[in-house]
Amino acid sequence: MSSFALPKDSAESTDRADAARTFGASWNKAIKQIAMYRHAQAKYPEFLTRAHEALTAFGAQFGVLQLKVDQAQLAHEGQPLLDVDSPIPYRLFKEGIRQVLLRPGASVDEFVRLTTILLSDPDRGDEELNTQLWREQLPHVEYIMVASFRMDEFSEEQVEVEVGQVVDALQQRLRSDSDDFVRFARVGEDDVSATLNDVEQLRGVVVTGLTATDALKAKVQSDIHAEENQRLFPKLLTALFQSVESGIDDTELLLELFTQLLDIMLLQEDFAIIGQVLGRLRALEAKGPKTPLGKLAALFVGKMAEEQRLSRLGDVLRVRKPKSPQDVARYLAALPASAAPMLVEVLDGLDLADNRTLLADALVPFAKATPDAFVARLDSPRPQLVRDMVYVLDRANVPDKVRYFARVMQTDNLANKLEVLSIIAKGRTVETRAFVVGLLDDPQWQVRAQAARVLPEFDRERAFVDLMRLVADKGRWEQRTPAEREAFYAAIGITGVPSALQYFTQLLSQKSGLFDKKRITDEKLLAVAGLASAATIQAAKLLQDVVDDRSQPSEVVNAAKVQLAKVKRALMGGG
Repeated sequence: MSSFALPKDSAESTDRADAARTFGASWNKAIKQIAMYRHAQAKYPEFLTRAHEALTAFGAQFGVLQLKVDQAQLAHEGQPLLDVDSPIPYRLFKEGIRQVLLRPGASVDEFVRLTTILLSDPDRGDEELNTQLWREQLPHVEYIMVASFRMDEFSEEQVEVEVGQVVDALQQRLRSDSDDFVRFARVGEDDVSATLNDVEQLRGVVVTGLTATDALKAKVQSDIHAEENQRLFPKLLTALFQSVESGIDDTELLLELFTQLLDIMLLQEDFAIIGQVLGRLRALEAKGPKTPLGKLAALFVGKMAEEQRLSRLGDVLRVRKPKSPQDVARYLAALPASAAPMLVEVLDGLDLADNRTLLADALVPFAKATPDAFVARLDSPRPQLVRDMVYVLDRANVPDKVRYFARVMQTDNLANKLEVLSIIAKGRTVETRAFVVGLLDDPQWQVRAQAARVLPEFDRERAFVDLMRLVADKGRWEQRTPAEREAFYAAIGITGVPSALQYFTQLLSQKSGLFDKKRITDEKLLAVAGLASAATIQAAKLLQDVVDDRSQPSEVVNAAKVQLAKVKRALMGGG
């Protein structure tokens, strides 16, 4: 009986391929984790630990790990190592890098720096990969680059260079079994000329690379995007759902497939396809909610609401306005109530006003279901977040919202208080009006003045009565500053009720005596300010009467002229 054994070289090649695949699988997983937690750079070493261990094991057994670069893949001896959707191969290939060599002995920090460089995106403002690699000077990482060549006195056909032959020669030069090896940057022309056959030597000329124009880059990017969205992803969706409809009921397998698709779409910032997937899954749920396929929609939504994916959503909204805000809104609307605290964290990190409004509007249904997550943030030291929470709670019309708003009004942050007051004024409820009336005695005069201005928006007649009651209270009124008094009279004018115009007419018709001249002049100036705020035809006529009245003090006449011009512009729409 004879036995059969693989040749030693074949067995070693198989072991080398297995070790390379192990490294590739670990590296793939780490790259996905980094993509989800792009902002958490402190966790990169943790994500890449297993991949580094696999790389170290490969180096200890087989030495240098040689990776060949093409447009779609990094491969070792024909064995692809990265997922098909990885952006790393294309970015390397685009910059002319055709070989990457990872030598034994690289530390975790060096491996983290290499991975961070490879994941950077020059199309979004990062430096070119070769520039970053050259600056870092990673001691255990080498790479071989190629470029196109041009000589001014010859056509391109006359200066053809066998690039593959050059790369092979340089690769042979870099191979070594000892620690004393020659780095790529130190290989000179004389070192490789002896091994290059049929390649013309270029001496005494300046060789420059031909780079793509911005217009060509934009066209290529547009073509790639169209190819992905119009052909690739629709075909992928069709294939997935054909698999589902063919009778596959392995929930875990299908969920894994749809989750990978979800992650790809989040990286592509394509929320429309995510909405299409969820819609079709819900159609399956409608057919049989308790079946394995019917449970996919709920499980898929659970994946959408996980922290790392919401963080990715935050990264998208933090950088730019989304291409399709309505698709982002549909994504947010599909999330469960348990996602509310994380969404508030995402909102806190946004600076773009449009994106904050988009997310705040999407949070209104969450506030109706779980208001506690929003009420707890009313004590935040960040004024903008407090204003957003008030906006969300007000639109959600949660019970006891006025009591929650009162907590904000007890702080010393004037900007917050004024913003909250402007939001509260839109409520138009009896409870809200009573709250605003109470603010007429707030410790800060700016808040009191703002409360007076918004009070007529609830009920003009009642606002006039409340404001006049305060004006008539000499003890409270004399404590008000001139600016606050003018604001109160402007609020009285905003009411526009006949009683307000009669009151102003009465003040303007007063005759001053020897001892009360200043008081009466001040009251007339306040009346002029009140008429200007009324901004009606009748108010304009009263101001014209003041301008024409020679018995009025000169400062009152001048103030009336200025305010009359403003009222005319407001009424006639003139410049």
